[in-house]
Amino acid sequence: MSIQVKNLIKYYGKQAALNGISFELEQGQILGFIGPNGAGKSTAMKIITGIIPANSGEVWVNGIKVEEGSLEIRRIMGYLPENNPLYTDMYVREYLDYVARHYPVAGNRKERIEKVIEETGLLPESHKKISELSKGYRQRVGLAQALVHDPEILILDEPTSGLDPNQIIEIRNLISKIGKEKTVILSTHIMQEVEAICDRVIIVRQGEIVADGKSGEIAGNAGIEKETMVLEFDKAPDTSKIEAIEGVIRLKKLSDNSILIETDPDRDLRAVLFNFAVSEGLAVLSMQKKEMSLEEVFQELTR
Repeated sequence: MSIQVKNLIKYYGKQAALNGISFELEQGQILGFIGPNGAGKSTAMKIITGIIPANSGEVWVNGIKVEEGSLEIRRIMGYLPENNPLYTDMYVREYLDYVARHYPVAGNRKERIEKVIEETGLLPESHKKISELSKGYRQRVGLAQALVHDPEILILDEPTSGLDPNQIIEIRNLISKIGKEKTVILSTHIMQEVEAICDRVIIVRQGEIVADGKSGEIAGNAGIEKETMVLEFDKAPDTSKIEAIEGVIRLKKLSDNSILIETDPDRDLRAVLFNFAVSEGLAVLSMQKKEMSLEEVFQELTR
């Protein structure tokens, strides 16, 4: 077991940031840890890394209790905080060398730094001072410092913040590759990012876990799964007649000829809808069952 979080509670004054969250994470898993702003994600990450203490509860990392072995845990953990703090008057290699000297880096330190620079796509800008870098490249430096000592566990808070679409794909691929060997906790507001690279998703709201599971199964686990279908006709249907069909819960018009309908999960309306189309002189061009996206699940559980 890589990480065990048991009943974490954290207050800032009278405000509860975490209200008894618990989960376990195995080695080689990438966990998407998501929630709205102020949900407690960054607080939980800081407690797991040993940066701040919890008011109560326990965190174990590789069998070590965080509050008793904070220094030992930091040696095997890489952390990229949400607000990426950098020494901007240093050059990229100089900064990474400075960070690497604080960790037990296996093998040749300079070779390790060059490897991380290449992996994070920093090579074109590696000759510059950090102050001269764009926000996206500064974010890459932050990711490089989290990786420079080849940690067993990575805690990444908004790792693709400030990156352009091409850079995001590159960093996603890197995290996916890393996640095959390491344990990764990833926080982000980009749902496509979570769906693309995370083995498991935890959604938090107001300091509590409201859903936990694989991204494709999380709606069912949370008890909010909906039956929805997208239909396209050869011409515009009378939507009021479709809304009147028994078992249709909600209808949304996508275009003149296309609709999305939410149906009673206990009723299969495909034959009914085909018969309706025939009676109305409509041709059904397509009928597709639509799974709830992670973004829809997120909105349903956190709004």
